[in-house]
Amino acid sequence: MTRFPPRTAPPIRAGGLVAATALLLAAAPHTVASAAPTAAAPVVALGGPAQTALHPYAEGGDGPKRSTARITVTGADDTAYEGEFTVTFDLTGAAGIADVAFEPEAGIECAATAPGSATCTGHGISPGRSTVTDLLLTAAKGSEPGDTGTIRVTGEAEGTAFTPFTTEVTVGGPDLVMHRLPFDHEPVPGQKQQAPITFTNRGSRAADGVVLTLRHSRGLDIPQRYSNCAYTTDEAWTTARCTVEGAFEAGATYTLAAPLTLKTTDRAYRDIFGYGIHEAGAGAGTVRGATAARATRGTTGEVLRAVPAPKPMAARALDLEPGDNEHEADFRTENTADFVAYGDTASGRAGATVTARLGFRNDGPAWIGHLRSGESVAAVDFTVPQGATVTSAPEGCRGVSAEGTALPSGWTGPAPRYVCPTPATVRDDGGLDLSFGLRIDKVLLGAVGRVVVRGPEPRAAGLPFDPEPGNNTARVVLNGESGGPSPAPSDGPGDGASGTPGSATPTPTTGGAGAGAGGTVAPGAAQNTATGNGGSLAATGSSTAMAASSLAVTALTAGLVLFTAARRRRRA
Repeated sequence: MTRFPPRTAPPIRAGGLVAATALLLAAAPHTVASAAPTAAAPVVALGGPAQTALHPYAEGGDGPKRSTARITVTGADDTAYEGEFTVTFDLTGAAGIADVAFEPEAGIECAATAPGSATCTGHGISPGRSTVTDLLLTAAKGSEPGDTGTIRVTGEAEGTAFTPFTTEVTVGGPDLVMHRLPFDHEPVPGQKQQAPITFTNRGSRAADGVVLTLRHSRGLDIPQRYSNCAYTTDEAWTTARCTVEGAFEAGATYTLAAPLTLKTTDRAYRDIFGYGIHEAGAGAGTVRGATAARATRGTTGEVLRAVPAPKPMAARALDLEPGDNEHEADFRTENTADFVAYGDTASGRAGATVTARLGFRNDGPAWIGHLRSGESVAAVDFTVPQGATVTSAPEGCRGVSAEGTALPSGWTGPAPRYVCPTPATVRDDGGLDLSFGLRIDKVLLGAVGRVVVRGPEPRAAGLPFDPEPGNNTARVVLNGESGGPSPAPSDGPGDGASGTPGSATPTPTTGGAGAGAGGTVAPGAAQNTATGNGGSLAATGSSTAMAASSLAVTALTAGLVLFTAARRRRRA
């Protein structure tokens, strides 16, 4: 949902009147059409952190430090509620333990209704999860470390049921702070760096065991595999969650018994290494891209340990400042990735529809990922051959004019040119595979379309990491002479380079339109027949008929030459 800048909100004692709460639910990115509640009332769930730790109350100074508990609401997956709703906060369970303020948002009417209670009304609940408000929590004067209380949140709306939510607040806890490591941020492939992970507990209580989370992108590697770590790998990331037993005392600093090794691989280019520490079982958080079902344990038998040795511990508590538990390091490696475009060939009669498979492959050695921005790495720019019309295009490809400019608003028909962006990551063994349906409206011998892999924006069309720009262009050829490819066009650089129609390219192991950056690359056709067997295009029409037509044209031309010569002799 849309977030607004926080307004100044006075703290409210849990035992007194509660100040106004903020509540605004904006439409989710994939907003569904609104629907009136049905007989079976849709259920929306209130949620947030199960537990929140509070800094102990301290007299004087800059005032008490705040902890934040974000309260959310999750609407039905296929229904948007647009009526009025009410959310009620019951703070009596935290009286004398926590003072509560709210981070308000615009468009909400809030009022205190009773001692230790407040209600806020708003309109509209979208499908999916949205933020309701941030509870700003501080330890109440007179509270003691270890004091625990509860805050109960309920909701009400006509024709809609709310699942209530309760969060627990506790005074005091550990505060695990990860130390930043002094890496060389411009390594070379093959370089190894030591990573002596170090953290301090700056809280008021000991931590009962910790979970060390290590997360690195595809161009980096940690060769050690520990038996007390669970490893997950996806398209771009490898994550290790290592459970380290022991009591980690307040005020003490700990480091790994043996430093980790962070290796820059041959495929490195722009990479990230993240490292974080949380108390085991309490506030350890979730890891992006990791699921328990895909996790595997290290098999070396070594155990990752932190020193000094464990000592007797106090009761478990939550981290007071989760924001300083993690760090990330960015690496820029001098490396290259060769993006090689490929095209296709086909033959068919007027009215026939053929399938053109085109795109590019990454011949490495580097993988390319825009992990921070999430922007596309590159784009495939396809100019349709003359005499043909696109009948189907891969999802995500947009039609543009022949000059590459945007088409008029509301344009729904085929276009003379298509631009297909890649995802934010392209693996060293990946690329982008695209499949276009082409209807042959008019048979033109050797009609040529261009396939160009370039930067994601026309104004920055170059690929700065690509050392071989000459193979960034390929062709799609329709009705080449005798069913084969036509001569290379002379309208730009790169034509006739690797990946041109008719050239041998690797056979795909996965296929289909828009296979994505992680898939293998579909080939340019090495052969092609009328039925499409033996090549990468399926085409209708007869290659025999085409050959016969060529012979007829040749014979007619020869006859015209002889006839003209005879007339000249008669005139003489």
